[in-house]
Amino acid sequence: MRVLHIEGGPTLAVVSIAWLRRRGPAMLAALESQHLSAPEAAHAGKLTLPKRRLDWFAGRLAVKSAVAAHGRRHSGTQVRTRDVHVEVELKGLRAGKPHVGLPLGIGLAHSGDFAVAACGPHTIGVDLERDRPMGPHFADLLAVPSAVEPGARRRLEDMPLPLRWACKEAVLKAFGFGLRFDPREVRLTNWRPDDRFTWRLGPGIAAYAPPGDSGSYRSLARETDGYAFALVWR
Repeated sequence: MRVLHIEGGPTLAVVSIAWLRRRGPAMLAALESQHLSAPEAAHAGKLTLPKRRLDWFAGRLAVKSAVAAHGRRHSGTQVRTRDVHVEVELKGLRAGKPHVGLPLGIGLAHSGDFAVAACGPHTIGVDLERDRPMGPHFADLLAVPSAVEPGARRRLEDMPLPLRWACKEAVLKAFGFGLRFDPREVRLTNWRPDDRFTWRLGPGIAAYAPPGDSGSYRSLARETDGYAFALVWR
């Protein structure tokens, strides 16, 4: 487990699924007992596939840890992880988006051996992608729009495909849409040397997004240790 506070931004918590995978059943049961509420523990018991249960628990632990750490840092509150109740939207365009019943934005992503959660006072989207070859279909989805100015276009074309994908997903997750919309509706417009990226929404999605423009969001996109990571927040 690692917790990071972005200066002037959200709190991140990263959980190693690989580490959890190496624990024995007794230790995993103890960790679940320590961090899950009774309803969450009951739900975990219904997840019969070991990988599914481990990924689910890692995600919940990441969200709970991010929320608890954010409270300690920004308001001095002390809350146990088992008292942070992670739920998801059940219906509509935002079905599956996590929330904790508090005035906080929550983001969650899994990939490979890690789960990462982000927590802050406003809208947040996060994505994590393990580096992997991406075929022609993805190359088409991730093509840089021709309207992008030449300097920015060169920078975006230098951006690895998994990182472009992570940026688009982070934006879609910030709104709670996920892949219900074509990723091409998120049009990347620049990737700066300080790892910030900029974007705008296409007409097919703009009408469903909250008020405000992409300029009111901050962002981060970088590769680290074989993973592509992207974060957007207000």
